[in-house]
Amino acid sequence: MTSTFTQPTALAQLNLNAAQPPVAERAPHKTDIHGETLIDNYFWLRERNSPKVKAYLEAENAYTDAVMQPTKPLQERLYQEMVGHIKETDLSVPYKYGDYFYYSRTEAGKQYQIYCRKRGSLSAPEEITLDLNELAKGHSFLGLGDYAVSDDGNLLAYSLDTTGYRQYTLYIKNLQTGQLMPEHIERVDSVAWANDNKTIFYTTEDAVTKRNDKFYRHTVGSSASDLLYEERDELYDVYAGRSRDRKMIFLESGSKTTTEVRYIPADNPTAQLKVVLPRETDHEYHVDHRNGLFYILTNQSAKNFRLVTAPISNPSKQNWHELIAHNPAVRIDDIELFANHMVVAEREGGLQKLLIMDLRNKKSHRISFDEPVYSANVSTNREYNTNVLRFSYESFVTPNTVYDYNMDSRQRTKLKQQEVPGYDPTRYTSERVYATATDGTQIPISLVYKKGMQRNGQNPFWLYGYGSYGLPRWPGFSSNRLSLLDRGVIYAIAHIRGGGEMGEVWRDLGRMNKKMNTFTDFINSAEYVIKQKYTSPEHLAIQGGSAGGLLMGAVLNMRPDLFKAALVQVPFVDVINTMLDASLPLTTSEYIEWGNPNIKAEYEYIKQYSPYDNVGAKAYPAMLVKVSLNDSQVPYWEGTKFVAKLRAMKTDHNPLLLKVNMGAGHGGASGRYDAFRDVAFDYSFVLTQLGITN
Repeated sequence: MTSTFTQPTALAQLNLNAAQPPVAERAPHKTDIHGETLIDNYFWLRERNSPKVKAYLEAENAYTDAVMQPTKPLQERLYQEMVGHIKETDLSVPYKYGDYFYYSRTEAGKQYQIYCRKRGSLSAPEEITLDLNELAKGHSFLGLGDYAVSDDGNLLAYSLDTTGYRQYTLYIKNLQTGQLMPEHIERVDSVAWANDNKTIFYTTEDAVTKRNDKFYRHTVGSSASDLLYEERDELYDVYAGRSRDRKMIFLESGSKTTTEVRYIPADNPTAQLKVVLPRETDHEYHVDHRNGLFYILTNQSAKNFRLVTAPISNPSKQNWHELIAHNPAVRIDDIELFANHMVVAEREGGLQKLLIMDLRNKKSHRISFDEPVYSANVSTNREYNTNVLRFSYESFVTPNTVYDYNMDSRQRTKLKQQEVPGYDPTRYTSERVYATATDGTQIPISLVYKKGMQRNGQNPFWLYGYGSYGLPRWPGFSSNRLSLLDRGVIYAIAHIRGGGEMGEVWRDLGRMNKKMNTFTDFINSAEYVIKQKYTSPEHLAIQGGSAGGLLMGAVLNMRPDLFKAALVQVPFVDVINTMLDASLPLTTSEYIEWGNPNIKAEYEYIKQYSPYDNVGAKAYPAMLVKVSLNDSQVPYWEGTKFVAKLRAMKTDHNPLLLKVNMGAGHGGASGRYDAFRDVAFDYSFVLTQLGITN
């Protein structure tokens, strides 16, 4: 079957005759592997600094702009709706740290947040610690990485990315004088303060592969840093942090399946770095500290993790004391330690749970949530000696809400709910349904829509998917999404295997030589909502980005007849070529997510689904493919080559557009108003394909 659906009302909104689509030059590039010769006609598009490549990308943008020109009024209307659904001048909930209350705020018309604090009380005068709007001047992009204040409140360590390449430079600001210290340290990824208020620890990335591989100690004001550790295994990255009780600096080395943790006492920054537990293949563990004990979250004999404690003097396994046993139905995500309490973030049945344990008597309870699908997360909690937990809650229907929760009395206090002008939550409803996969597995799908929806097979439907790295996609609130729901669109997330919603087994069943499950789960989810008459193929749009873009490319090759339109964002679609190039960022560390094509069996498996290698001479749905020139995670050329090959091979006349952000990275535009413009563009493309033009 092929997708040849056309709706005059939709196509009338895109002027496919406004310009001729660019045709990429074919310049065969040969790769010999495992007795085969791979021909890549568009390999030349990798030459980022080539004038020819730049001209081609600009031609693609010009073509896209010409075709999309008739949707300008719709784009503007969507943009105004999105801006109208936010409180442009707003304030975050302040949190206490040391002598200060810290918060951020936004001002109408300004793209970025302003970071502030007040000393002693919220009625004290405001001090601006960092105004990102000022720092963004002269840059088309600005991303804030670290924001860490020393314990005495005098120094701020922060890092900035001004290209979108996720390459951060570390600065240190004297908050008493407002002046910058001499530090200007490149490629910094994580930062932690020692307790002396003058020593910082930080990690840096490799200049070529962007693997975080070095750990340094630095005294503020000095010209040099001491290298304390270098991670030489190409599968591993390092990350530094400090425990909430301010006792330990931790350095975690982690691959996709194995970790190793080192530590330094935070009040003795010149001490020797020590290993908690030597690395063992497939042993993932994470460490925190309280009252002279290490709290170790481990998957040793516990696929979904269990929690043990161990003495600092000898944390080896024979000294472990189990605090929370393994439960195959519950995945333990993380723990948060306080003076007398512990908070355990869990996943069960595809939903998030927050467990509170009183460490004085080991009694525990969960915080209750009422909606069928939701997202609940521990928020900013900088204080250790407290019985109050701050957490955030949201759902498809409920805007983000911040609570303080008394862990002794179990009293919940609402501090702030995101204000959404013009929004009435009683007009919408959400639900959780289950599709049956090819092998009988039940695949959760979370849906939201306007009340009164009729299951008649005619509803416009937007299906999102990701399904990689064990990363869950929880149902959260989006004020932008109201522009879809109010036009009758049903929005859904397919919680497919490879993601982490259902635990570690769920993750493993969608990676390496089980990766095909991710794609067939998504196809089965689409088939389910069609069979249940939520929608039909001519009304079904799909979306995915990054590894979710791989998902899009794979399912579009496998079942193009099932979908009307696809939004394919920064897609990882050139899997074999990328995984054969060890010089690219992320490649080597991801051998244990996708496989290493230098190994014949793994090459053969990847070749089954690699989207670029499976483009065929057939009809495809309408597509908008988006890439960013400064993307360090999925290079711009992956989506660009995918479009070039599709143009040369596909047999339909459906729109195929490539939009290149020439000044941003993996996450797209950094300013909030610029981001609204981007979303309005995306929505207008998809809506017009679904026949919605108002």
